[in-house]
Amino acid sequence: MSDENGNDNPTPPPQQRGPDRPSGPNVKMSRNMVSWIVLMGLALLLVALLQSTMLTPKDISISEFDALVKNDNIKEIVLKEDEYIEGTKRRLTEGEPAGAPLEFRVSYPRAGIDRKFLEDMVTAVREGGGEVKYEKQNQFVLLLVSMLPWLLIFGFIWFFIFRQLRGANGPGGMLGNFGRSRHRLTHKEHTNVTFSDVAGIEEAKEEVEEIIEFLKAPKKFQRLGGRIPRGVLLVGSPGCGKTLLAKAIAGEADVPFFSISGSDFVEMFVGVGASRVRDLFKQAKENSPCIIFLDEIDAVGRRRGANFGGGGHDEREQTLNAILVEMDGFETNSQVIVIAATNRADVLDPALVRPGRFDRQVFVSLPDLHGRYEILKVHMRKIKLGPSVDVRRIARGTPMFSGAELAALVNEAALVATLHNKEFVEQDDLEEARDKVRWGRAKKRAAIDEKDRKLTAYHEAGHALIQALEKDADPVHKVSIIPRGPAGGATFSLPERDRMVYTKNYLLATMRVMLGGRIAEEVFFGEISSGAASDIKQATEIAKRMIREWGMGDDTGFMFFGEQEGQGMFDIAGREYSDKTAQVIDGEMKRLIDDAYTDAKRIINENRQNVENVAKALLQYETITGEEVNAVIRGEKLERASVSDLLDIADREGKPPVARPVETEDRPKTDLGPGTLPQPG
Repeated sequence: MSDENGNDNPTPPPQQRGPDRPSGPNVKMSRNMVSWIVLMGLALLLVALLQSTMLTPKDISISEFDALVKNDNIKEIVLKEDEYIEGTKRRLTEGEPAGAPLEFRVSYPRAGIDRKFLEDMVTAVREGGGEVKYEKQNQFVLLLVSMLPWLLIFGFIWFFIFRQLRGANGPGGMLGNFGRSRHRLTHKEHTNVTFSDVAGIEEAKEEVEEIIEFLKAPKKFQRLGGRIPRGVLLVGSPGCGKTLLAKAIAGEADVPFFSISGSDFVEMFVGVGASRVRDLFKQAKENSPCIIFLDEIDAVGRRRGANFGGGGHDEREQTLNAILVEMDGFETNSQVIVIAATNRADVLDPALVRPGRFDRQVFVSLPDLHGRYEILKVHMRKIKLGPSVDVRRIARGTPMFSGAELAALVNEAALVATLHNKEFVEQDDLEEARDKVRWGRAKKRAAIDEKDRKLTAYHEAGHALIQALEKDADPVHKVSIIPRGPAGGATFSLPERDRMVYTKNYLLATMRVMLGGRIAEEVFFGEISSGAASDIKQATEIAKRMIREWGMGDDTGFMFFGEQEGQGMFDIAGREYSDKTAQVIDGEMKRLIDDAYTDAKRIINENRQNVENVAKALLQYETITGEEVNAVIRGEKLERASVSDLLDIADREGKPPVARPVETEDRPKTDLGPGTLPQPG
């Protein structure tokens, strides 16, 4: 288990927690250290046993021993009762290699040895100047040495397996630490995130602030008979600030904060997840009042019985059952509040989200215009901003951006400004960072075939013209033929407001904008390319949702034909309508796209010269703003340096050139399209 700084320290017992505990070194030896000492001792014993085996003297026969005695080559012998004789030679005998050991051992025959022969040998050794010793064997030592390998084996088994039997009633039993909860305990002083660092989700923050008040003054709310909510479920898209909100709760609350992910409960061993749940709530109750934060609870909280073969003994379902019992079983504790976060609330088990367990569901949605403005201000505290920065314009130009994407935008802007050796971050850096976060890095040094470059320019000009003329579409923000990410060019829109709903006129206008690129290719080049692949995909998606989900079809009417996710064991996700209805839906979708195609082609033909003027401006400048697009449509001339002028200046100054077109007919075309529009929904 790790603390907030990533240190692997075990959670102290309840009586040692809190700010009143005196500081000082902990002289108590940890269990891990004792374990390592025992293991090292066993290893040393094993090494000693092996060494003693390797140093055993060389066995010789009685006849060889007799020859050594007759040649006065005995330095010392030791008589080991009636078992064997150990001795040391004075020198090596003939035929022995250099470096051979001088020690030897003579074992007595099984039938015993003649005592008269042994006495004569001892007398001869003494007469030859050798030393004779007698040694009585310790039977206990002999028995211990013979049993030492078995003792080592059984000691190893006891240490790792049988020792855990004493804690069989605790978490995990013989599995040891597998059943221990892997939560992280955080106190107020351990985090630097507070509610002042959370912006853009004011309603969610207010509801969570009430939880903090409940914990600080429970009697205030129980005065009229109310009870503290047992659980709060944070629901929202990824990156909207659910985990950040939980960190702020830990920073604001004066109670212990236990945080754990849903995936930390599940292991390959059956029953470990449920054991960890029980251990988590046990420690939480010992530290009540406190907060438990379960991140990504959908990892263990999915609807039960929705999968084949997943019965009541499924590991994930056992973990979920343990959570259900702990949150609202017979032994409930109103001083423990559970806060969970998920972006898949639709797959959670109904028993988990019912009142009494998760009493509240707090929706953390994507920030609106004001929310994005506040989030940008929070993240811009740490960077230096130039006088040209317009935060509200950036907030307006980032619809459907989450809090995480806005944080990445500010960070990327700081990096871009640093790479250009600027003293502060400017508006252009923020604009580039926004495009980079959402659509990828601009490939300014890419070598592009001149024919492909012209095709891309007319493609984007078709998008830009229709978007500028359609009153129901979002205004044009910027058009570029510089490759960015997987696209060869892009037309960016700047919504005037946040859209909570999409009207039919807006969707039809957006479809016409998406089809404008393909039509411009057809009108001006007499051929079509693969560059409209993304436009076709997005237009088809809009038409499908208009007919199947939003009831905007003339023949289908006010009905829902979308796919529903299976909820029961035998409910399979799929369509719930006939083949005839499917044909009607396909016909409605094709009619919508064909009508949009006809209208877009009419607009392109009526404004052919304007499309050509915008395309020429793109070829000259590569990137033009929405105001410049409107100026070109009005017949005005743009007064600024073109790309060719900038390239000439860069060549004269010795700077590396960027994006000079390659004029060759042999260069193969790329499969990446000229650009896409952001999907409105």
